[in-house]
Amino acid sequence: MQQLQIPPLNEGETYIGAIGNAKGEIYHLVLLPGDKEPAPHEKQMAWAQSIGGDLPNRVEQAILFAEHKNLFEERAYWSNQLDEDGWAWCQFFSYGVQDFYHTNDALRARAVRRLPI
Repeated sequence: MQQLQIPPLNEGETYIGAIGNAKGEIYHLVLLPGDKEPAPHEKQMAWAQSIGGDLPNRVEQAILFAEHKNLFEERAYWSNQLDEDGWAWCQFFSYGVQDFYHTNDALRARAVRRLPI
């Protein structure tokens, strides 16, 4: 079985794993340190970008819930995926459901970075 080379991590980062998408692209996902207090979606997106990351997408959030739930508060966290008319998807780390909330609502955030393989 072929082994992936885990990329170098910065202090406080957690390697999540390799993820593939529908285009056949594979990348490493790294969870950045820090758990941001509740804020509207736009502010959480800006915060994630300011520390060199992005908010996770819905697939990444499902993996984070399944494999690394202990790294999150039992609250809802914004994803980077917007829906129509000012709504964005979020992941509840208390019971695993994904839902969407208005982007003006205040939810928590964690940032990730994606590295090519």
